[in-house]
Amino acid sequence: MSKDQPQPGDSIKPRKPAIVQFTSTVLTCESLLVVFATLVAFGLRDSPYGRGPLQFDSAVAIWVAGGTLALVLLVLSRMTSGTGGYVAGSVAQLPVLGLGLVVPMMFFVGGVFVVLWIAALRLGRRIDRERAEYDAAHPETAPNIE
Repeated sequence: MSKDQPQPGDSIKPRKPAIVQFTSTVLTCESLLVVFATLVAFGLRDSPYGRGPLQFDSAVAIWVAGGTLALVLLVLSRMTSGTGGYVAGSVAQLPVLGLGLVVPMMFFVGGVFVVLWIAALRLGRRIDRERAEYDAAHPETAPNIE
């Protein structure tokens, strides 16, 4: 018998839900995206080109707005274990898209992250459902929840 395969009666560590892993990863990456978009907005603050209709002329205002949004996304990435976390994460997609008013390219990049968020929610739920079905069909290899 291979030691890599669990044996009946072995204690198997419970898995972290896939939806939590996926949504947390998307929000963490979005937090980094916002930091880089803040750098772009800071660099373009004195340039008449490449700016959106919403303009921040103060470097402090740019960093406070960008830093606050990045921090909120980072905090939300640790709160995705419940329905409230998913709702808050979904609402947080709006200001990320809204960054397109400051840096127009963020409409596209933020849109990509909105698609990733939706995919993380759908695929995470599906994987968790399929894991539960498999564990019900194979209780000898199911994680022990104690």
